[in-house]
Amino acid sequence: MPFDNRFLNDQFPRSNAYHPDWILASVSGGANSLWLTEWLTSVLDLKHGMNVLDLGCGRAASSIFLAREYGVSVWATDLWCSASENQQRIRDADMATSVYPIHADARSLPFATDFFDVIVSIDSFFYFGTDDHYLNYLARFVKPGGVIAIAAAGLMHEIDGPLPAHLQSWWAGERGMLSLHSAAWWRRHWERTGIVDIELADNMPDGWQRWIQWHNLIAPDNRVEIEAVLSDRGEHLGYVRVVGRRRPNVGLDDPVWLISVPSKYEQKPLLRQAP
Repeated sequence: MPFDNRFLNDQFPRSNAYHPDWILASVSGGANSLWLTEWLTSVLDLKHGMNVLDLGCGRAASSIFLAREYGVSVWATDLWCSASENQQRIRDADMATSVYPIHADARSLPFATDFFDVIVSIDSFFYFGTDDHYLNYLARFVKPGGVIAIAAAGLMHEIDGPLPAHLQSWWAGERGMLSLHSAAWWRRHWERTGIVDIELADNMPDGWQRWIQWHNLIAPDNRVEIEAVLSDRGEHLGYVRVVGRRRPNVGLDDPVWLISVPSKYEQKPLLRQAP
């Protein structure tokens, strides 16, 4: 039988060990979650036994990868993908004692404060993390001094003027692209909260080529996106990562969407009385 070289890439030696059919069966987004996870974890100090939240994990491929490669315990949390399906995938990977599938909204997480050593989010944070208040909410779940880290599709720099012509046909049909941002944007977005110290914010070298390689294998009929990325050649599109560490002595406010305003109704006259 000829060797199956799909998804092989010298940049990602750990990911190369995973069977291409398993990778294909675990697709849940527009990026190779193993590649992005390996790229992100190359700058994290993960240790055996750490508690890790994999937020927006999709079909939990990244969660299984984290547990297998680093010996950490992972809470594989997603809103759109079935926790029951993920549980079966986790069992089949012999990771049931290390990876725990959770169905939850990123804005209503069922975890105790200061529980996780590390929070990661692979190609999903832009769906919910652009909210100015979100980092203040999320940070409560990682221990003081713990790490919050993301890797995702993004921009090489912000597009402040008109959208480049070669991106218009794809961008117009993908409203989610409005939330893509550059590493520099994410750095500023997090720094201004005062909650984390940014340890890294950068781009994947030739990330646009990995984008094309992935889509040619999983969605070759998606010519609109493929042609847009090919035409762009990394000028605007690629992959970004950001690593922040929670400052130990910074207090966190209750998120605005969890605050209730106490009220006691008293009937009052509706209209002024005539003089």
